[in-house]
Amino acid sequence: MKTYSADNIRNVALLGHSSSGKTTLTEAVLFATGITKRQGRVEDGNTVSDFDKEEIARKVSIGTSVIPVEWGNTKFNLLDTPGYFDFIGEMYGAKRASEGSVLLIDASSGIEVGSEKAWKNLEKYKTPSIIFVNKMDKEEINFDNVLSQLKDKFGEKIVPFALPVGVSSEFKGIVSVVDGKAYEYKGINRTEIGLPSESEQEIELIKEDLMEKIAETDEELMEKYFEGEAFTDEEIFKGLGLAVRSGDLVPLVVGCAENGIGVDFLLETIERYIPSPGDIDVVTGIKDGKEIERKADVNQPFAAVVFKTIIDPFVGKLSLFKVVSGKITKDTDLFNSTKDRGEKLGGLFVLRGKNQIEVSEIEAGDIGATSKLNHTQTGDTLCTKNDQILFEEIKYPQPTLFLAVEPKAKGDEEKIGTALQRLTDEDPTFIVQRNSETKQLLIGGQGNMQLTVIVDKLKNAFGVEVNLTNPKIAYRETIKGTSSVQGRHKKQSGGAGQYGDVHIRFEPSEEDFVFAEEVFGGAVPRNFFPAVEKGLQESLEHGVLAGYPVVNLKATLFDGSYHPVDSNEMAFKIAASLAFKKGMEEAKPILLEPIMKVEVTIPEDYMGDVMGDMNKRRGRILGMEQQEDGSQIVTAEAPHAELFEYAIDLRAMTQARGSFTMEFIRYEEVPGNIAEKIIAEAKAEKE
Repeated sequence: MKTYSADNIRNVALLGHSSSGKTTLTEAVLFATGITKRQGRVEDGNTVSDFDKEEIARKVSIGTSVIPVEWGNTKFNLLDTPGYFDFIGEMYGAKRASEGSVLLIDASSGIEVGSEKAWKNLEKYKTPSIIFVNKMDKEEINFDNVLSQLKDKFGEKIVPFALPVGVSSEFKGIVSVVDGKAYEYKGINRTEIGLPSESEQEIELIKEDLMEKIAETDEELMEKYFEGEAFTDEEIFKGLGLAVRSGDLVPLVVGCAENGIGVDFLLETIERYIPSPGDIDVVTGIKDGKEIERKADVNQPFAAVVFKTIIDPFVGKLSLFKVVSGKITKDTDLFNSTKDRGEKLGGLFVLRGKNQIEVSEIEAGDIGATSKLNHTQTGDTLCTKNDQILFEEIKYPQPTLFLAVEPKAKGDEEKIGTALQRLTDEDPTFIVQRNSETKQLLIGGQGNMQLTVIVDKLKNAFGVEVNLTNPKIAYRETIKGTSSVQGRHKKQSGGAGQYGDVHIRFEPSEEDFVFAEEVFGGAVPRNFFPAVEKGLQESLEHGVLAGYPVVNLKATLFDGSYHPVDSNEMAFKIAASLAFKKGMEEAKPILLEPIMKVEVTIPEDYMGDVMGDMNKRRGRILGMEQQEDGSQIVTAEAPHAELFEYAIDLRAMTQARGSFTMEFIRYEEVPGNIAEKIIAEAKAEKE
């Protein structure tokens, strides 16, 4: 593969609902450009893009694949992203590496949830975009209805650049609106045909709309438009390109990826209207605490952003990067400015699916890969040590579903820990943490499917099997009342005896633990006070109800006695622990549970369901706030124990349109009937 300059590169993320045809489109492009001799099918598990074992087994994309193809004088890097919601983090990396996006819509299904989510992201970041209405050959397709639905939902900025020739099973070609030409397809090959008479009037109406949008891009063009002068072809293409780049115009193209219809036209539309890396003004980074700018210019110092990591048990770690400025060769002295560490380049290649194509250099604007970078993770900046720069890291969504990992076979703990750590390198939306209190190993992600894939990868790629369970709750114990008790430890069995006697008052406290003393007349010598405090502190680790840590307790040593020979620190420590047990039991002990603050973002239609569900979870609604896009943010508090599977349940309730974040805020008393069950379970576990 030859080296391409920034102006001749188009980096495009393919977005859309699961099964809208993103992977099929990449197969059609590979076939149309002569790279493959036969178009692969997702159903047959033989696509270039979905090469991972888990993808082939599930027949869905799990990770982003880069599919580079050459078409004329242009190199297209198509980034095929998963449509399934659990893998939404993959879209973030793909968007970071691309200047534009193609949103695929299944003509037979219309606008689905994945389409809505992708569109929101495109709008948020004003991404230059094209809509590809796919599967136009399906039964009962009504293009006018699909277009009307898209305009209603996404706005009047969506304008058809291609109209269908024939409907449903008769769909055989397209009409190019801008060129005013019609084409019929036989497989991937097209021939020009006469313009269908019914298309002429429609083309005129669309062109009027387009001319207005072109006029809005430039003052001179606006004057020309008002004076009734026609635009030149050059002005039309330039004006449309500017309108697409600013996000004021979204071209709509029709086709059928499976049959190759309209695929070449889509590539032409991308080439004409999606900006090249060279069209992007500047990318800002930090150097020595100051902002500096870089352009996709081969003469500038080398800098790149790692947007994806692939972990292969056989090949090792592959880092995919987008060159922001300068160029990288096999001799480039790499430096990771995010980690402040040098790196050794492990070969230089471009990836097409899993296939590595060796190259001698990669210039600004292009996408490449290397292997065996020891310190580098997704989101890191690569540069040279002499010309350092640090780009902003990719912001990924936080995990919302946590499950505990338990090995099926004894002795696999270390193996599991190592494998999980490697998988976090591959997927930044997946995290692993050890709960120091419950001693459980937890994994967190976006949903059930993502965590199930992790479990399957552990088995298939790393040879370890695990079970997933709900995490244990970190309950606490405290007291509501006050008690004054005696703790006395006396032991005499030949030789030196042990004697410690303390009187301690226990009461609730605002602080976690307070130790005080009110001993008069030396009833307990001062040198034993630290031993008493230590005995109490050690006892705090296990409460009397269910063995959970004790908080918000004040213990005051107010009396006691000692033996001049047999008293020692150990005796007073034991006496304090005996007093603790008795004092807790007499001071109305209660169980506390962690309370989480939850912020749920949902379309207004689901407000009633979500609020009703939150009440069932013993939650309290604190407020609602309407957002600019019409959605609502519902703020609530609820016990952690009721929120384990909220990620799964919210998705079901809102057809995956809802999202949420949560954070711990405080502990509260567990209602009596629930506390009884928790205490009984804890006792049964000990037995």
